[in-house]
Amino acid sequence: MKASLTILVLLVATVFAVMPVQAADKPIQLSLVDPLQLFSNNTSVGGLRISVLYGRNTDVTGLDWGLITKTTGKLTGLQGSLVGMVDGGGAGLQWNFITLDKGTFTGLQYGFYNSTEHMVGLQLGFINTSESMTGVQLGLVNIIHKGGLLPFFPVINVGLGK
Repeated sequence: MKASLTILVLLVATVFAVMPVQAADKPIQLSLVDPLQLFSNNTSVGGLRISVLYGRNTDVTGLDWGLITKTTGKLTGLQGSLVGMVDGGGAGLQWNFITLDKGTFTGLQYGFYNSTEHMVGLQLGFINTSESMTGVQLGLVNIIHKGGLLPFFPVINVGLGK
């Protein structure tokens, strides 16, 4: 437990240290439910977004945490939520119970159900699905619609690209 917490803290610190933050980004976003949040949903967040029930913003760079999180642009960093939704893909770690990513995501998706348009990296979950993939899926149900070693395979499946 102590080692896991240390690794998580180091990962978050590394993400914050290497990320370029845009001048127009808000450093923090707190949201009860969109539109009841500090800044409107058409702003970007570069730092920390906390969504108590539901939060929505354009781009998120940094730590994205909450019950239900929605990013209409790109996510770069660490996302942890019950349901994490990203429209524009991104990079980093998505650690959600349910992950729904409509773009190209590079990194690790970890949760019960992971779904993405194109995945580059590792999907680790009970159910993993990707339209196309360059990387590996580990789980009970693994589906790669195009370019996979197999379209469906339990335990492990390999994506060979678009």
